[in-house]
Amino acid sequence: MRVTPSKANERERPAMSEHGTHGQDGTTGPGTGGGSADPATEAFVAHRNLLFTVAYELLGSAADAEDVLQETWLRWTGVDLADVRDRRAYLVRITTRQALSRLRALGRRKESYVGEWLPEPLLTAPDVAEDVELADSVSMAMMLVMETLTPTERAVFVLREVFDLGYDEIAEAVDKSQAAVRQTAHRARAHVAARRPRGVVSRAESRDALDAFQRAVNTGDIQGLLDILAPDVVLLGDGGGIKQAVLRPVTGADKVARLLLGGLVKLPVAMSMDPAQVNGHPALLIRLDGELDTVMAVRFDDGRISGLYAVRNPEKLTRMERETTLHR
Repeated sequence: MRVTPSKANERERPAMSEHGTHGQDGTTGPGTGGGSADPATEAFVAHRNLLFTVAYELLGSAADAEDVLQETWLRWTGVDLADVRDRRAYLVRITTRQALSRLRALGRRKESYVGEWLPEPLLTAPDVAEDVELADSVSMAMMLVMETLTPTERAVFVLREVFDLGYDEIAEAVDKSQAAVRQTAHRARAHVAARRPRGVVSRAESRDALDAFQRAVNTGDIQGLLDILAPDVVLLGDGGGIKQAVLRPVTGADKVARLLLGGLVKLPVAMSMDPAQVNGHPALLIRLDGELDTVMAVRFDDGRISGLYAVRNPEKLTRMERETTLHR
C-alpha cells in the first residue's frame, strides 16, 4: 500500500524531531531515541551509517551528507515497500541520486570558495582504520583525488570500488546503462590509480612519521622536518575566508618547513598538537590556547610526508568533538 501524505508526515516526525540528537555512535536521525518503529524506519536506521558514508564519500562534507540523508528519508517515506525487492540497494540508490544533485550544486559553489577547498575532516573510531579499503577511500588524500573526477565518475567509482555494488545497481543509481557504467568505472579507476598515494604505508609507519613531524615542529628542528618531508611535499590550507590560511598550494620541502616553523613556532599563544584518528588515518589536532584551531591531515608516499592538509575553516570542524561512525 502506498504511503499517503498524512502517513508520510507521521513517519517524518521522528526523523525530524531527533535529527539534532546523537546516538552512542554520534549519528543523528530517526530511531536514535529507541522504541518500536515501522518497517520503513527500521530499514532506514539499519542502513543509516552506510548511507551517510556513501553521501560523505561523494560530497566530502558531513553537513551536506546529513542533508542528503534527510532528503533520502523524506523520499523513502513515500515508497511502497511492497514494491521494493532490496531495501538496502533502494536506499543507496536514493542517497546516490540526492548526493549527485547536491554534488553538482557544490561544484558551482566551490568556484567562489575563498582559497583552497578541502574535505570536512571526521574524527573516526579505530574500527574504520581496521577496514583498510574504507580507510583508504575516506583519507583526505583520496578524497582530494576523487574531487578530480566528474560527479558521475565519482559515484560509479565509490559505489563499485568501495561498496562493491553490482553494475546493474549502479546503473539504476546513476541513471545510465550498464555498458556506460562499465566504461565509466574503467575510466575512473585509471584516473584514480594515476593519482593515488604511491606505496603502502602501515599504520605504525604513519604514526612514527607523524611523531617525527610533531617533534620537529615542537622543537623548531628544521632539519628533522626536512628529513620527514618528501622533496615535492605540498601544503594545502582551508580557512574558508574565515580563518587565515595559504590561498595557494605551497610546494617543496624547504618552503613548507620554513612556513610551518615560522607560522606555528612563533605563535603568540599557547599551541599544542595532539594525535587523533581523522578519516581513518593518523592526524594532528592543533589547539591554540586550548581551542581547536586546525586539523592537520597527511598523505604519505614511500614512507615520507608528501601532502599536508590544514583545515582551519571553523565551519568544517564542528564534528571533531565526537567520533563519526562510517560503515560499508
